[in-house]
Amino acid sequence: MKKIRVGIIGAGFIAQEAHLPAYASLGEAEVVALADVNLERAKSVAGKFGVTKVFPDYRKLLALKEIEAVNICTPNAFHKPAAIAALRAGKHVLVEKPAAMNAAEVKAMIAEAKQAKKILMVGVNCRFMAETGLLKRAINAGALGKIYYAEAVFLRRRGIPGWGAFTEKKASGGGPMMDLGVHVLDLALYLMGFPEPVAVSGLTYAEIGRRPHNAATAGYWSWDPKKFDVEDMAVGLVRFRNGASLYLKTSWAANIPKDEFGVVVVGTRGGCRTHPTGIHGEEYGNLVDLTPVDLPKVESHKEEIGRFLEAIRKGLPSPVPPEEALTVTRILDGIYLSARRGREVRLA
Repeated sequence: MKKIRVGIIGAGFIAQEAHLPAYASLGEAEVVALADVNLERAKSVAGKFGVTKVFPDYRKLLALKEIEAVNICTPNAFHKPAAIAALRAGKHVLVEKPAAMNAAEVKAMIAEAKQAKKILMVGVNCRFMAETGLLKRAINAGALGKIYYAEAVFLRRRGIPGWGAFTEKKASGGGPMMDLGVHVLDLALYLMGFPEPVAVSGLTYAEIGRRPHNAATAGYWSWDPKKFDVEDMAVGLVRFRNGASLYLKTSWAANIPKDEFGVVVVGTRGGCRTHPTGIHGEEYGNLVDLTPVDLPKVESHKEEIGRFLEAIRKGLPSPVPPEEALTVTRILDGIYLSARRGREVRLA
């Protein structure tokens, strides 16, 4: 089988820890070029993974005719320009989450993908966890009945990124809501069947990230408070046209007992939870809990990239439809707008 030739734009943490190792282990693709504005970093990373071509300008990477697909692993502000340039160059695109800085940018990316007739996929790897597959199959089989409520939680007690440009709004678009919240929001919507959102209420806080360092907290501080201009915690409530609702909460830093991650979905026949994984309902006149045994070990980024390559090879639609990424981004936009205005925001 001929290997799909891939170029990666951005040589930071996610490229090094997730994308490049996934391609190396899959064996059905070859990363032939890497681009990063930090040329020395790009050369170092390329050397570790046997990538032969390195560029400081991604446009030179896109000029390589042998490249069929591109992975975008840059800060959020560069997702749209890099994706549109890649699509115009005739490449399939896998872009890291969030899809872009806002819904207007995602719409432009979708239009370009349709024009180019190429795959545009957003990297929301939580969809490809073993837990997600189990629960989605149960939901599709009717185990939950009519879904009317969900909770999506990704909280860190202390975990503000001290690298990259995560804490600078001009590069990231926002704080933990854009970095972490997008994961569990997409996961919850996926399990719910992507109902249409009609209204959003949101609140954002920056109570810890902007504090100066002190001796008591020195072990937890690796970011620069002077450059911190995003939220460190955010919450949101989404209402859907079908009457369902979703509660979302996320933080990089909050005075809570421990980190939390997971999605809860509630329906008329049963409910489910991703972490710890379980399905909860009524059977034979009793409340029952169904707990899976020996879930397969799945490397979610590897599975995500494998599905991307399969879609290219077989001419399939995007494994993550970009229109769903647009819905996620519209909700994120709504949470930030609601927080600024101090009231609920209508989306439809």
